Amino acid sequence: MKTHAIKFLKRFAGVVLFVPALAMAAAAIHLDKAPVSTDQQRLQNGARTFVKYCLNCHSASLVRYNQLEKIGFKKEKIEEELIFSGENAGSMMTVAMTPADAEAWFGKAPPDLSLIARAKASGAGSGADYLYTYLRSFYKDKTRPTGWNNKAFDNIGMPHAMWDLQGEATAEVTFDKNNVKNVKLVAPAVPGSMSAEKYDDAVADLVSFLVWMGEPVAGTRKTIGIFVLIFLAGFYVLTHMLGKTYWKNIH
Repeated sequence: MKTHAIKFLKRFAGVVLFVPALAMAAAAIHLDKAPVSTDQQRLQNGARTFVKYCLNCHSASLVRYNQLEKIGFKKEKIEEELIFSGENAGSMMTVAMTPADAEAWFGKAPPDLSLIARAKASGAGSGADYLYTYLRSFYKDKTRPTGWNNKAFDNIGMPHAMWDLQGEATAEVTFDKNNVKNVKLVAPAVPGSMSAEKYDDAVADLVSFLVWMGEPVAGTRKTIGIFVLIFLAGFYVLTHMLGKTYWKNIH
């Protein structure tokens, strides 16, 4: 009994000490505000970018291709522009690479991105804010196996998949007296096919799509919620009037 009590106290103390440290770490991370959009054209642009640059390694196994009809795609367009592996519109958005192969090749299997925008929320900002900052924070680093590093995710194992759009950015890396790493991004030494503004727009569209994937029925849910609130407001007025009439007759 005493042993169990000691283990509980140790775990409790660990949580008590860990939570403030986690909050301080989150507060130290600066995240740019993501301009998330629900515009169908922008969501479609994001879907195209996702399929071209993300779906090669990262799956979205909780989403079917035909769910993209909710953001304005026609079935024919989905099969023509977004499916290149012989699957059909009713298939899940998965990759051919198995988790075992991915772990053997990369050291760790790339995460599924179905809920990534929700999973990355923290005290520093929303998951969308994190992804928007992260996808714009890659820089060349010769010390890393892939040749890339990331200001928002130090010593990342993932290469910069969209470098051809953004270009090859560099960074000025310094360390303070506490050996804390400070990274200042520098404009791309090798320009990409997009200007900085166009790249930010492309990332914003991609992030908007990742947010949408986390809850494709969010628009329907919000619409139903509005009607429920209107109904409850009307029902409240009705019951209030009935209550006044009832008590008036009693008094």
